[in-house]
Amino acid sequence: MTAGTPRAITLPSPAKLNLFLHITGRRADGYHELQTLFQFLDYGDSLTFKLREDGMITLTPGLEGVPPEQNLVVRAARSLQQASGTTLGADILLDKKLPMGGGLGGGSSNAATTLAGLNYLWQTGLSEDELAELGLALGADVPVFVRGRAALGEGVGEKLTPASPPEDWFIVVKPPVEISTAEIFSDRGLTRNTPRITIAPAFEGDASGYRNDCEDVVKRLYPEVRNSLDWLSKFGPARLTGTGACIFGRFPTEAEALKVWAKRPTGIKGFVARGVNYSPLHTKLTELK
Repeated sequence: MTAGTPRAITLPSPAKLNLFLHITGRRADGYHELQTLFQFLDYGDSLTFKLREDGMITLTPGLEGVPPEQNLVVRAARSLQQASGTTLGADILLDKKLPMGGGLGGGSSNAATTLAGLNYLWQTGLSEDELAELGLALGADVPVFVRGRAALGEGVGEKLTPASPPEDWFIVVKPPVEISTAEIFSDRGLTRNTPRITIAPAFEGDASGYRNDCEDVVKRLYPEVRNSLDWLSKFGPARLTGTGACIFGRFPTEAEALKVWAKRPTGIKGFVARGVNYSPLHTKLTELK
């Protein structure tokens, strides 16, 4: 350990939105080719990492029904131990705000924060590229959180080109359902042939001309999502993020978003947050260095 390195740190684990999601094809291995625009939110979970000298990894609280060694946070910590050869460990405390099965990338973000946080705490010295490679083995969305910059994602979402969409405000609604990504991607009615779009100029401005190809399938299978979209769409364009269940509407100011949020029907749950093109995780890590 380097002198001055803390023995405990708390780091943000932000949500992401897919400002659009186009499915451009299906590969021979069954995975879908995508084009999507990732942007972070200034809202999410947080993780606290406390140094251990004995190599043990603990996570509190665990996820019900998920053995610790299958949890993405524990798997991320173990993969960093293996890649770096460190003998150090950590007690990890997860403060969970993001819903499961919401399309906000909570699990992937938790894994990325674990990789970046323990790389700092353990002083293992892996590069961003190396951490992103470890992250990809955990899930296709982990690398964008590791790199921490808004980006166009292609391939299965892992090929990233930095982008600068407007940092507007969003209402994010979480309908009372959890949605399986596998279920949506296996649906026979899913659009899988959206034409590819040019990368360069398209993502510096508004993504409102695009769509989420999963949305029609999700609305058909989950009336709760359709009803929430119908409500939020009264105030402007609203869209599904990822494969759902969360939906979002864009607003130019916090005041306008809060004004609409105050009108929400009883039972609508969610939050108001700002879109940011530089991850709160990386902002915090920069402050620590």
